[in-house]
Amino acid sequence: MTDWTTADIPPSNGKTAVITGATGGLGYETALALAGAGAGVTLTGRNEAKGRHALQAIRGQFPNAEIAYENLDLANLASVADFAKRYAAAHASLDLLINNAGVMALPERQTTADGFEMQFGTNYLGHYALTAHLLPLLRRGNQPRAVNLSSPTHRRGVINFDDLQGTRSYSPSRAYSQSKLAMLMFALELQRRSDAAGWGVMSNAAHPGFARTDLIANGPGANGLLGLLSKLLQPFISQSAAAGALPTLFAATSPEAKPAGYYGPNGFFELKGPPAAAKIMPQANDAAAAARLWDVSAALTGVSFDQVAAAA
Repeated sequence: MTDWTTADIPPSNGKTAVITGATGGLGYETALALAGAGAGVTLTGRNEAKGRHALQAIRGQFPNAEIAYENLDLANLASVADFAKRYAAAHASLDLLINNAGVMALPERQTTADGFEMQFGTNYLGHYALTAHLLPLLRRGNQPRAVNLSSPTHRRGVINFDDLQGTRSYSPSRAYSQSKLAMLMFALELQRRSDAAGWGVMSNAAHPGFARTDLIANGPGANGLLGLLSKLLQPFISQSAAAGALPTLFAATSPEAKPAGYYGPNGFFELKGPPAAAKIMPQANDAAAAARLWDVSAALTGVSFDQVAAAA
């Protein structure tokens, strides 16, 4: 995979893809590359105006692109279920699901529409529920894949089963790290479950390294220490959003990408550079904890993969 670029994406005509958080940053660059390869891409987000702008920008580069925008708020399980229902009504199958959207470093504890801590609820639980709802379509897909966006911060993450929602003790960075560890554990556990149940879905994960996106620059922590460090260090250790999207695109499209693989930049501390296999910390490989997290997630969201699969 040395110096892998978007030019290495296989022709994707006839493929269908759903990308969360695709109106800007990494999600937009991922959508742009897949549309350029010929895939039919559904961009999702919470801002319809930004969605229209993203569609116009992609069509500006690829006039014949098969693209659409749909509202999807991962911080609201009713919105997740409604999107999945609309998508299923319009599509017989799904080949590629990229769980990209996320929020980061919220200084004060906030909650989703369903009462979950915002980072855990948006970054992880919303994607868990979305993937479960779309499982029947993925199972009917052409060599289907699900890609979860994690982060190098998973290395210091801990799944605090005694306080998942940070009600007793909240830390912005700790909550973010937990959510990104959960996303990686989810990717690995989904592959185990797919293999065991014969779902036929390939699951893997990726991270962008230090990519220049609005997640930090315009986020709630932009004026804090994290934002200051980001601005000072960007010229030396960061890369563009387009470069940051390459590990995701590799995981999603490359014949070399493996089930339960994890991909990120190959440079110092995986901050920048072309895609390569990324480091998975021991806590992410804890199968017992991942199974417990899976069961807790089903209870919290009210969505069971097994029930969805059985009803399909």
